Amino acid sequence: MPTQADLSEKPKPPDRSGVRRSLYLFVLLYVAGSILGGIGLGWMALHPYKHPVTLSEERNARAAALENKVEFRDVETAAADSAVLRAWFMRPAEPNGDAVILLHGVGDNRMGTYGYGKWLVQHHYTVLMPDARAHGSSGGELATYGLKESDDIHRWVDWIEAAEHPRCMFGLGESMGAAQLLQALPKEPRFCAVISESPFATFREVAYARFGRQFHTGPWLGRTLFRPAVDVGFLYVRLRYGLNMEAASPEDAIVGTKIPVLLIHGLNDTNIPPYHSDLIQAKNPSEVVVWKVPGALHTGAHAVAPQEFEQRVLGWFAEHSSTAGSPTPN
Repeated sequence: MPTQADLSEKPKPPDRSGVRRSLYLFVLLYVAGSILGGIGLGWMALHPYKHPVTLSEERNARAAALENKVEFRDVETAAADSAVLRAWFMRPAEPNGDAVILLHGVGDNRMGTYGYGKWLVQHHYTVLMPDARAHGSSGGELATYGLKESDDIHRWVDWIEAAEHPRCMFGLGESMGAAQLLQALPKEPRFCAVISESPFATFREVAYARFGRQFHTGPWLGRTLFRPAVDVGFLYVRLRYGLNMEAASPEDAIVGTKIPVLLIHGLNDTNIPPYHSDLIQAKNPSEVVVWKVPGALHTGAHAVAPQEFEQRVLGWFAEHSSTAGSPTPN
């Protein structure tokens, strides 16, 4: 028969109440964080920082155009929802008859493509550099990553066709602008060819990549631990603004297009990883060519390989011009 001492030495059962409380707290924080984080990220995506071109930037651009005898003017058009879209238009003194629309990235304005605009004008292309909706000086309450911008681009092409009657219409987009350009192709067959640098394949896939970027894990963390936050963000945007961000999909937009597409992607791009261009190309390998640039960051191909970048861009436009095979001005 056990003694009193034996009974006092019997181990006490572990107290699991503390473990349960910690688990409940973790689940509560995870759910709350997913909901609040998803809503916050959804709102921020549609309301990027907006800053118009400064007076000094515009003054310098106009002075450079005047010095080089380039026609330079402000132009605008109306979007389907009556938002006023604004752009700079530049025509060289000796145009080659072709026109290029340049599209900038998120949070930027037309100055983000101005350097390419000057360079293309030097090669005798007429150039249009719009501010995307909800960016720069353009109207529009929300950035929609191609849902509305695809029609905005269609209207800009209408404007150029009416004003200039170009032999060939080309497009060159960067990041967000690259994705918007690809999404415009189903409703804008007048492009002879386009170039997109660092586009996303789908808005959902780039959301996964952005979560993984913070932890250097790739997109799998966004697809797993942070997927509820992504799902909440998509749901919030759909319920609050009526926007189905699942439809923001360049990879779906290029299915069946006959317009030649050159994708440029830096192999060191952690913002929108280069596999996005692979996903896009896989949907239409007969029309989509990918150039991956070693050492290049996001939209950084020109920074690390300027001569090859310029040769490829000019070569792509020349190859697909309606005057291909004819000598072009130098």
